[in-house]
Amino acid sequence: MHFLPRPWQQRIESLWRADLSGLPRWQAALLWAARMLAALLRDLSDGQLTLRAMSLVYTTLLSLVPLLAVSFSVLKAFGVHNQIEPLLLRLMAPLGAQGVEFTRQIIGFVDNIKVGVLGSVGLVVLLYTVVTMIQKTEEAFNYTWRVTRPRAFTTRLSNYLTVILLGPVLMFAAVGVAASLARSPWVQTVAAMEPLGSLLHAVGALIPYLLIGAAFALTYLLIPNTHVRTGAAVTGGVVAGVLWVATGKLFTLFVVESAKYTAIYSGFAIVLLFMIWVYLSWLIVLVGASVAFYQQHPEYLSAPSHESALSLRMQERFALGLMVHVAARFERGEPAPTLRGLSETLGLPGPAVDHLLELLREAGLILQTGEDPPGYVPARPPERVEVAQVMEAVRSAGERVLLPGGARRATGPVDEVMEAWCNGAHRAVAGITLKALAERLQGAPVVARIGSDAEGEREASGE
Repeated sequence: MHFLPRPWQQRIESLWRADLSGLPRWQAALLWAARMLAALLRDLSDGQLTLRAMSLVYTTLLSLVPLLAVSFSVLKAFGVHNQIEPLLLRLMAPLGAQGVEFTRQIIGFVDNIKVGVLGSVGLVVLLYTVVTMIQKTEEAFNYTWRVTRPRAFTTRLSNYLTVILLGPVLMFAAVGVAASLARSPWVQTVAAMEPLGSLLHAVGALIPYLLIGAAFALTYLLIPNTHVRTGAAVTGGVVAGVLWVATGKLFTLFVVESAKYTAIYSGFAIVLLFMIWVYLSWLIVLVGASVAFYQQHPEYLSAPSHESALSLRMQERFALGLMVHVAARFERGEPAPTLRGLSETLGLPGPAVDHLLELLREAGLILQTGEDPPGYVPARPPERVEVAQVMEAVRSAGERVLLPGGARRATGPVDEVMEAWCNGAHRAVAGITLKALAERLQGAPVVARIGSDAEGEREASGE
């Protein structure tokens, strides 16, 4: 948040240093909400959310008509294809009268696409355009949820086709059921009785907003390539729904006051307004995804930055402490520690611990369980993992990336010094295993005992 004045930056940074455990519940809740707001502002100021929202605007423009064409073809088989236009009118409502005209143009484009006469190649291209949109959405959600591994291609293909083919049917079925219930005789009877009638009317007025929030929540549950808890998805969906409705009302006022833009851009003004509204909509969707993420992973609210700011030496120290803690719990038969538990044990913010876990996973030293939330266990028996292997996993991270040719040339004395340094470090901790450190974990801090262990090894070897 470098765009803020320095005093404000200092106040925001102080949010991350406060200890919530020693505060009254109401103060801790307020501070947690302030951290959530600061984290969202930080994510927006970093530029990644806005950049991905702009990317999704471009993808939406390319795939909107093909997506509606596919949905139209599926819904036509159920006889509810005429419901697409009313749904689009609701989505375009913030555009005002121009939204009605734009909706008619889109429906006209959809009517001109005859899926049955496209042929196999045209149908494949049509489906590819739609699948690309869902894939881009998944990538944006995976970034928000700190997921680096995408789904397998076959899994993505089957999931995407399911969403494309069944999603519109389920959505319009839910809308149809709600409309049928509203027209049922017993509901009409209840509506005639007061105060139940007023209450029912108020609930009916809230149903569209509830459906919007439910749609957002369902999106957060299904699209990220990770397990999302229902409570977190609902929280994100409610926040996104409120923001979407409020932003829509404000955008309507903006459209009403934008007559001069219509005079400047003429017929192109409606396209510009549509692109702005789509951008704001995607940005709201991603903000809601961030809210859901922080609700499920509050440990990420204890750091002022996404990135780990640890030096290489500190990364080695905490990676070893992390592995020893995981090995100790494994040896004692206790439940596997979670990211949040490791963060509290090591006294590190969630992003820093997650960075270390990723390094250790890539080195094949640690595994993630399938529980919710996931725990972490040694990938090999602790007695077969030496301290030097853990340190090397951290120090050699990223070396598989190809370097320029000149960076690989031998540099004589420098290589000799580096080799001597590495050999000395390996000899200092030779033979010390994770199991040995885990057994002594109760006696002293793990890293503090390395020096004495190494000294004992040298005495035993006669050095």
